Amino acid sequence: MILKVDSDIELRELELNDAADIFRIINKEREYLGTWLPFVAYTKELKDTECFVSSVVNVPVEKLEHTFTIRKQGEFIGLIGLKDTDVLNKKTEIGYWLSEKEQGKGIMTNSVKELCDFAFTKLQINRIQIKCAVGNVPSKNIPKRLGFKLEGVEREGELLTGNTFTDLEIYSKLKND
Repeated sequence: MILKVDSDIELRELELNDAADIFRIINKEREYLGTWLPFVAYTKELKDTECFVSSVVNVPVEKLEHTFTIRKQGEFIGLIGLKDTDVLNKKTEIGYWLSEKEQGKGIMTNSVKELCDFAFTKLQINRIQIKCAVGNVPSKNIPKRLGFKLEGVEREGELLTGNTFTDLEIYSKLKND
């Protein structure tokens, strides 16, 4: 499945052959991405990324969480997806990351907007949340720009590299918002 964001950007459902592209960016931008993404420290070789991609792609249909590569003119630049989806209560969470060189261009804001539209209309989700580290200003500006509401702070909600906990701001948007 492909979701068109604009003439240059598309979200393409994750495939097994995406592992090399994902690992290449993680390995190249390890310091930058590792500041806020704990999984970077555990992604030491291509096999680690292959295991992750396989775990996402090879799930039963009823447990499928839509994960997409973000592509700019066909080139891989990041990941975005739904996680911890609660089908019974029609709610999910969006997680994302983007290559450093593509930051500040509106790509992730537009990609999150497209994924929200998909979740609300195609999946009949009622509530979407995004969690962002309190200090990660670029990340938390995305839900703010898209009209998400700050619900509160999850104290020490994520363990970062270096065995340091960080507080997470929780933003949510309802289908009716």
